[in-house]
Amino acid sequence: MIPGKWLVFKRIYAVAHKEMLHVVRDPRSLGMAIAIPMLLLVLFGYALTLDVDNVPLVVWDQDETPASRELVSHFLGSRYFSLSEYARDYRQVERAVDTGKSLAGLVIPRGFAGGLAAGRETPVQLLVDGSDSTTATLAMGYADTVVRGYSQDIVLRQAQRTGGVARRVPLDLRPRVWFNADMESKNYIIPGLIAVIMMVIAALLTSLTVAREWERGTMEQLISTPIKGWELVTGKLLPYFLIGLLDVALAVLMGEFLFQVPLRGSVALLFALAAVFLAGALALGLVISIVTKSQLLASQLAMVLTFLPSFLLSGFMYAISNMPRPIQLVTYAIPARYFVALLKGIYLKGVGLRILLLEAGLLIVFAVLIVLLAVRKFRKKLG
Repeated sequence: MIPGKWLVFKRIYAVAHKEMLHVVRDPRSLGMAIAIPMLLLVLFGYALTLDVDNVPLVVWDQDETPASRELVSHFLGSRYFSLSEYARDYRQVERAVDTGKSLAGLVIPRGFAGGLAAGRETPVQLLVDGSDSTTATLAMGYADTVVRGYSQDIVLRQAQRTGGVARRVPLDLRPRVWFNADMESKNYIIPGLIAVIMMVIAALLTSLTVAREWERGTMEQLISTPIKGWELVTGKLLPYFLIGLLDVALAVLMGEFLFQVPLRGSVALLFALAAVFLAGALALGLVISIVTKSQLLASQLAMVLTFLPSFLLSGFMYAISNMPRPIQLVTYAIPARYFVALLKGIYLKGVGLRILLLEAGLLIVFAVLIVLLAVRKFRKKLG
């Protein structure tokens, strides 16, 4: 090896070795680097769900006929509703919804069976707790599906009894869901969650490195050495980069075996793009650390600049297309937006780089710009 290059390698290795020793000897840093990402993935993975199953339902059956009981059985036989109680009057239904014991109430009026037998349109009331608009909307959609199925059964039975032909609906919609056939929210929440957690943890880890050197008075010693800015940046980032890749591997394994989220795409491509994303996120934390020179301020700033934008503006939880136009423009500056899109493409669609080229290119641009900014800031400090 050329002597000059050997000296560069030795300087980078010395900085990286020093940083790794600090991580290993400091339980807080080690916990933040490995334990906290896994803990966050478990907590958020189980807590964040958009699936609404077993909606507690209170039933007031005023008709009490085989037809009304069959409608109730259609509700309770689906996976969407579960019986909380049978009510004897309207006030009991209101009380169940008001107290939160039930999220929905089914009221079947008297004369329900007679109206069906006469071929009349028979109203059925569904009361829904609208304090959670998302759950209320889904519950009403589920109820509509159950009632339509029940109505179709009635039409078929009436046609069989009279020997006639069942009335056909002009349009027969047959939906086919791609990439997430069971419509389980965890299948797209977990990949996005990995991106958000990696962004936050990576920036937090490196946001303390330079600030710690200033607070301990060891930065002056580094400045007095012949080390260059890019060598110091590389040495500082390298240990956390390796730890970040370990976190990604653990997160992928947890997604596969703990949450049963299918990984349909290339594992090699996933790790290659994760490496690019980690480089940018770690460098961002380093820039924050260089600018602030305070561990407390650096950690707070890193949390504000990474967690909120990544959680709210990356498309992880909320569709970017539904946001106001000015906010949509802001999301282009959020690196997690591109990594979330890449992970969802690899996890759910199984697509390759040919389809994901734009997002991958923008992610690389982000990483290169942030790393160059970190080197520039360090060069000024060392100069």
